[in-house]
Amino acid sequence: MGIGRARWVALLVGLAAAALVATVGASEGDADPLYRACVDECEKTGSLRETSVRHCQVPTDDHPADKSWYAHEPLYLQWKEWNCKSECRYHCMMERESEREQLGLGSVKYHGKWPMKRASVFQEPISAALSALSLLVQFNGWLSFFLLLSYKLPLMPETQMTYYEYTGLWHIYGLLAMNAWFWRAIYHSCDTVWTEKLYYSSFAAFIGYSLILAILRTLNLKDEASRVMVAAPILAFTTTHILYLNFYELDKGLNTKVCTAASLAQFLLWAVWAVMTKHPSCFKILFVIIGNVFSIVLETYDIPPRWGYVDGRVFCVAISIPLTYLWWKFAKEDAEMRTSAIIKKTR
Repeated sequence: MGIGRARWVALLVGLAAAALVATVGASEGDADPLYRACVDECEKTGSLRETSVRHCQVPTDDHPADKSWYAHEPLYLQWKEWNCKSECRYHCMMERESEREQLGLGSVKYHGKWPMKRASVFQEPISAALSALSLLVQFNGWLSFFLLLSYKLPLMPETQMTYYEYTGLWHIYGLLAMNAWFWRAIYHSCDTVWTEKLYYSSFAAFIGYSLILAILRTLNLKDEASRVMVAAPILAFTTTHILYLNFYELDKGLNTKVCTAASLAQFLLWAVWAVMTKHPSCFKILFVIIGNVFSIVLETYDIPPRWGYVDGRVFCVAISIPLTYLWWKFAKEDAEMRTSAIIKKTR
């Protein structure tokens, strides 16, 4: 292994260690008594100072309002789950953050999340827009891969199947990636219980499958028996993890640790394989891996928001866009290389 390649791997290991430390040390929570008092007063009066909260119904004529404004919304609007409690929390959070800013204090988390300003119906507009753009890049990458394998590269004359042994695996990867980024865009647009679970579940499934793909490709496993032996335990663990998140406890800390460990494992596999085999796309692979590890470090260190709209997750999503383009470029180059090698053997 050359000195230059060894430095790449050393850098990867260093970033991976930083990501694990950040994951273990992550913390959440906020218990500001002024914020709590503001929320309680808002829910009782239906107003915040001189601003009324339309989602709250104030008791009149000694008859308490047993239904919130949310209960009277059309069904197609109820998915937002913007009710009296959530609206009071949001407005009190923004007011409290404004007061803290005037006192020269930094942002703090509320109910485990950083305070982010809304834009129309979008709770995190920049993250939502970038997630949608990443989804578009994923679709473009998968589509170009599909067109390359189906119409540009030669097919087997007997079966009209592709020569590339991992075609189906990459198609499944693309579909899971697009599903994950779709739900991430929805989650950043509207953070509700079910969008949060779909976001975490879809990314857990995507990362679990990505580990399977990494093992099968780097170990060059082609027969079905070997693939099943590798995939079965990982699929079982991933399914159990998703069921735990959805039906027992949505433990974000545990999910972060599981996804980080699975991601780092596959990154290490890809890095070692690319360096040892001297793959033509070696530097693309290493660049994508280092970028993804850096993204994990950013997300796990939980950078506070700036200007009310930009936090660490915005940078993570932004980083993923060029990395996605490069990763699908590697997939296409790998397909071309393997197809060419197989055709040469058959002649």
